Amino acid sequence: MASQVRLRLLPSAKCLFDEPVQVKVTGLRSRQVVTMKARSTDEKGVVFSSSATYRADGSGEVDLERDPSLSGTYIGVEPMGLLWSMKANIQHKCFFKNKVINPHVVKFSVHEVEGDGRMLAEETNERLLIGDGVSRVPVKKGNFYGVLFTPPGEGPFPAVLDLCTFMSEKRACLLANRGFVVLVVAVYNDKPVNIKEMHLDCFKEAVDFLKQQPKVVNKGVGVISRSKGGDIALSLASFVPGIEAVVWINGCCANVVTPLFYNKRKILSPLLFDLKRVIPTESGASIVKYCMNDPLAEENRATLVPVEKAKAHFLFVASEDDLNWDSKAYMDQIVERLKRHGKENFETVCYPGAGHLLDPPYGPQCPSRVHGIVHKPVLWGGEPRSHAAAEVHLWKKIQEFFISHLSYEATESSTCKL
Repeated sequence: MASQVRLRLLPSAKCLFDEPVQVKVTGLRSRQVVTMKARSTDEKGVVFSSSATYRADGSGEVDLERDPSLSGTYIGVEPMGLLWSMKANIQHKCFFKNKVINPHVVKFSVHEVEGDGRMLAEETNERLLIGDGVSRVPVKKGNFYGVLFTPPGEGPFPAVLDLCTFMSEKRACLLANRGFVVLVVAVYNDKPVNIKEMHLDCFKEAVDFLKQQPKVVNKGVGVISRSKGGDIALSLASFVPGIEAVVWINGCCANVVTPLFYNKRKILSPLLFDLKRVIPTESGASIVKYCMNDPLAEENRATLVPVEKAKAHFLFVASEDDLNWDSKAYMDQIVERLKRHGKENFETVCYPGAGHLLDPPYGPQCPSRVHGIVHKPVLWGGEPRSHAAAEVHLWKKIQEFFISHLSYEATESSTCKL
């Protein structure tokens, strides 16, 4: 019986990380109930897995684009549910994938429900982070370190600075696949506790470096950011010329934790937090959403980023189930400030049910992990199904936003293929 069963990944078992695949099983008995599984191991050796129960149709077929999961790590019709619902076998771990040269490998399999769950068929999905022809070049210039990703072809291409809190190449590489020259730079290149002050100058150097690239379109630079990177992105747009478009994802309206300097003078004081407001949970991970001090309090006015000075266009993105901090409130405060100054250079997107860690789509969601500043496991928020849907929608929105505001017309040749 098992030799008749076939598991297929369409259109191919090899795809880019941010592309969906259609999972189909044929050769089952009519109305047979089976368990579908997915399994992957990240770069730190942590195993992630998911499973779902399906009933075959009268022809002995299961199609995840059509058929509902009856039970498991998700229920209902979720074509990519086996990917985003994968959970770690160890508590408080996020899927770690930063070596973009190597694909994200997922083993899909189908098993009998009866007996010992004998495997009937399996297939390996290679999810590539770097497309054909995309170049990856480490960069150390002046006071910044980063990695530059450049699409194939002569261009010119729009330029994007990816400000990640800690170095991660995944988002930058995936954007380069879509026709952007992307320089990824980490906000923190050392443990945050060791950094007593931050200088906007080094991020300006990164912007200037991007502008000088031969394949970059003669236009301002875009910036994409999340969390702590959000207030750095706002500060760049407010103090540094040449920033044309900013994507701010679950950031803050104020300069957080560390004083910010520019041209050898302090331009923003730090908004601090109080760990006495940490909320413990039975899982061992805490909720830190309410730890940040109020940025609108009189004593914290010097921490607010003067975003009204910026000439850039903004896309503000807030997850309403963000448990790291109150991103929705911070976004509303930024918007109110812009409106008060007569500005209309922004758009907003809110995602009910999504958590803090919005990433490119189709990776395992991270419910909890050790916080880089708090140094203990925290809950990041997000109902898995809603969070996964938000990542799919946002990824497309980001690309459309940058194309619209960086004077670039997307063409077929600018998108990488396998």
